[in-house]
Amino acid sequence: MKKTLAALLTACILVTGGIAANAKNTEGKIMKEKVHYNQRYSDIKIAGELYKPENFSESKKYPAIVVVHPAGGVKEQVAGLYAKKLAEKGFVTLAYDAAYQGESGGEPHYLENPASRVEDVRSAVDYLTTLPFVDKEHIGALGICAGGGYAFNAAETEMRIKAVATVSAFDLGRARRQGLGDSLTVEQQQQKLKEAAEQRTKEANGEPVKYSGYVPNSLEEIPENAPAMYRQGYEYYRTPLAQHPRSENKYIFSNYAQQAAFTAFDRPEFVSPRPVLFIVGEKAESAYFSKEAYDKALEPKEYVVIPNATHMEMYYKPEYVTPAVEKLSEFYGKYLKSDEEGSK
Repeated sequence: MKKTLAALLTACILVTGGIAANAKNTEGKIMKEKVHYNQRYSDIKIAGELYKPENFSESKKYPAIVVVHPAGGVKEQVAGLYAKKLAEKGFVTLAYDAAYQGESGGEPHYLENPASRVEDVRSAVDYLTTLPFVDKEHIGALGICAGGGYAFNAAETEMRIKAVATVSAFDLGRARRQGLGDSLTVEQQQQKLKEAAEQRTKEANGEPVKYSGYVPNSLEEIPENAPAMYRQGYEYYRTPLAQHPRSENKYIFSNYAQQAAFTAFDRPEFVSPRPVLFIVGEKAESAYFSKEAYDKALEPKEYVVIPNATHMEMYYKPEYVTPAVEKLSEFYGKYLKSDEEGSK
């Protein structure tokens, strides 16, 4: 890596760590409010953070954006960063912790259930529609990494989402089944499913829950030939760069089969004629997820490549986040802001 980890940590303080500390409810500034609401059709309490734009007025109507965090992430990390920056562009934004994760409820905790994650997106839209200052006809979704797969999958059938965008989109189900870059053989895939099934039997018979990690927990766990995505994933999630006490880098291993059964981008054409935007880093090993979905999607659609950026660098580096936010603002401004936006 060209920059030292110390330099990256400094960048983190500027663009990531300061989100919670600096988003004060002061007049004329971006306002951040802690909110709670139920996941629809369950009693699981979802914890979110609602960002309101500068000079916010209860008497106005604002376009709103649901921001969906990556697998293993929490709202205080990249989702909160993008939510805050889009609020600075005039949108009401909502970043939340998925059910079973972060500050949200749901047991067993650390469950990464794609069906529940998609329902989280719908429930976030439900919540936004209850707010009198949100324009219910102009709600969009943004997902980062696996959150991009969940947001897009929700948009395929959730017609209240009027525009959907992703940053470093990742199809968690396909990656679980086939590995990054579709590198796993059928035999390897079946072996993983067998191991998960055996573990589920053990837990059903009283043995302790087994957890797996999303990224390496230490430098020693990173092979020399590991993709940049996994090496940088360790640096983002497991060092002070963006480490958070509620992002513990673990999911229930016996849940692997539920993850493997999911396909994020199964019917991209279903989003049409609502607009879609895919933003990827030029050096991202995950870019093929976005490119294949883009190729299948119908117009209006956009595919934007941020020069020199990797998958993980799109999470926090100002030189990559800034152009991504500018493009997102342009996209949502075109498709979510009505002629009467901001009027009573």
